[in-house]
Amino acid sequence: MSKEATIARFDGVSFEYNVNKPILDQVSFSLRKGSKITLMGQNGAGKSTIFNLLTGAFTPEEGIINVVKGTTIATARQVISRDQMELTVREFFQSQFSKPVYDIDPRIDAVLEVVNLKVGKGIHEKIIKTFSGGQQARLLLASALIQDPDLLLLDEPTNNLDKEGIAHLTQFLIDYKKTVMVISHDAAFLNAFTHGVLYLDVFTRKIEQYVGNYNDVVKDIAVRIEKENMKNAMLAKEIQAKKEKANQFAYKGGQMRLVAKRMREKAEELEEDIVDVRKEDKTIRPFTIPAQTNTIGEIISVTAFTVLKDHKVVSRKAAISLRKNQHLLLRGPNGIGKSTLLESIAHGTAEGSNIGSNVRVGYYRQDFSTLDFHDTVYEALKKSMALSGARPAEDRIRSVAASFLITSDVIGTRIGDLSEGQKGLVAFATLVLLEPGLLILDEPTNHINFRHLPVIAKALSSYAGAMILVSHVPEFVHQIRIDEILDLEK
Repeated sequence: MSKEATIARFDGVSFEYNVNKPILDQVSFSLRKGSKITLMGQNGAGKSTIFNLLTGAFTPEEGIINVVKGTTIATARQVISRDQMELTVREFFQSQFSKPVYDIDPRIDAVLEVVNLKVGKGIHEKIIKTFSGGQQARLLLASALIQDPDLLLLDEPTNNLDKEGIAHLTQFLIDYKKTVMVISHDAAFLNAFTHGVLYLDVFTRKIEQYVGNYNDVVKDIAVRIEKENMKNAMLAKEIQAKKEKANQFAYKGGQMRLVAKRMREKAEELEEDIVDVRKEDKTIRPFTIPAQTNTIGEIISVTAFTVLKDHKVVSRKAAISLRKNQHLLLRGPNGIGKSTLLESIAHGTAEGSNIGSNVRVGYYRQDFSTLDFHDTVYEALKKSMALSGARPAEDRIRSVAASFLITSDVIGTRIGDLSEGQKGLVAFATLVLLEPGLLILDEPTNHINFRHLPVIAKALSSYAGAMILVSHVPEFVHQIRIDEILDLEK
């Protein structure tokens, strides 16, 4: 590869987050100009850290990061930060530049057209927090595109996007002429445009480089593991045979003892040839969200609701009644008001909705704002268990945490310092300890490693309380038992 073809390079880069929390160990890779690369790895492995190192937000402990002089970099993050939620659209886009941009309105209009965000007149004055999760995802992408970067970094860009939004983004990336690096767990999305994959192994803390798309990587890893296992099995068989012969010769004495000694030495040499088989990312353990036991009869009823249609609030009638073991799917495009409806139901402020008395509500928000980011993970889990009415028990809390890969070195971490994927796993752990009677879930697949999704789907499918679900991922929804569908658009 010529130097001219490389836009950025990591040479032996190591990084630790806070104290004694190694993330990267002697990582080396390069990005070719014009390439479209996927960055994969387990939740909390350090994918977003690599983005921060590329932009200069973080500094490596060791090694060198070379970015071609003059290269501009922009990042579309996973979520809009809380301190930006009160900004207007104009202020939000202006904040992406170090100097004032006086002709910013037409530039905003141009990038909103690219990301297919149409919200009517007066958009420049609209407050960020009034947009839906899917619309905010489009705003994040547009905020990176308006900078026209040489290197575009996208962190989980399909989160909250509906089918139309994902298709639009996919085509944009196919046509995009500059360099792109994407973090995503959406296999179909990645396969459409990826040239290669950088896989951050959470165990070795190193980058593995693969040519091809996500499917190619899975096949390559499977073949490699099979070969390593076969080689180790053959070596183990040969080692055992030599050790058995060595034991036999040792008893014969004389010259045979020297032969036995050489055989043991050979067995030891063969043991050194045994390779460490590549460890696969761990998957969360199967779990159950226990349902509140003292609920009787109707848990929630919905007789009316409001949606946004052509930028206007429209009232609709409904006849929804959920009891134990009944699951409702809310369906509708980005911007129609699904998240707003879920939030108002969860808080008991939705007109036309009524939750039974003493029903505990477990609410999984896509932005994890039901969690206190200042709490440690342990404190959050303890609070959730206390809300269930049970006396908080450390062994129970730690057992549930461990099932969601929340290890002893993570459980004392502040929630605000976790990756988005880890926050999602903590949110599920709190639901297990809460034992709700009504479970409300807003895009529960966002940020979650694809390996965990079948386990989560099975847990939701078997949940014995009443459940309301919003998800734009058909493959996930199809794995869950749904008893009723409310389409907000129809």
